[in-house]
Amino acid sequence: MKAHEVVMAWVTEQLRSGRLHIGDHLPGERALAETLQVSRSSLREALRVLEALGTIRTATGSGPRSGTVITAAPEQALALALNLQLATSQLEHHHVFEMRLLLERWAAEHSDPDHPELAQAGRLLDRMEEPALPVEEFLPLDAEFHVLLARAAGNPLISTLMDAMRTAIADHTLDRARALPDWEATSRRLRAEHRGILAALQAGDREAAVERMLAHIRGYYLETAR
Repeated sequence: MKAHEVVMAWVTEQLRSGRLHIGDHLPGERALAETLQVSRSSLREALRVLEALGTIRTATGSGPRSGTVITAAPEQALALALNLQLATSQLEHHHVFEMRLLLERWAAEHSDPDHPELAQAGRLLDRMEEPALPVEEFLPLDAEFHVLLARAAGNPLISTLMDAMRTAIADHTLDRARALPDWEATSRRLRAEHRGILAALQAGDREAAVERMLAHIRGYYLETAR
């Protein structure tokens, strides 16, 4: 078993047993290396892998935020994997489109109209109404809006996948948006569609929300695919 697998197995067991929780600190490097019977250099390599996977966060200095802390950022590992797949052309634009249809349809069908994330989504749309908002600022807000809607469905795996996709395809999405002939007209349409989707979700009209969401995703895909 590789060093990072030894450390991951130990962390997993500690979490499962309740001896460790999200936010807890791992033992110091020397103590942990002795406990797991791995060299300190192997342990450091393992910790770098786990940090890339979003399992831990390391920080130097003193205070409660220093040291190695257990975190819960699975979207970080998923985004890294998706980025690598995109870079090697294993994933294409239409694959992302198809996955979004699946995830966001389900989220709209199961959304809670009283979920606080919907109110936050409304405030985010207000920020997107700012005049002359550049595409580089609009798109991250757009992606965050869709993640908030996914969270309102109450399934953390769905929202984690959405969040990972948002991170992984950010550069890809920006390149396609910059290639559009009239971004201002596109952004006006997107804002109006966002408002319509959110209104349906808050009214509890899931059927209308699904219809508007799918039309929104398909419309933008067809526009950027050209």
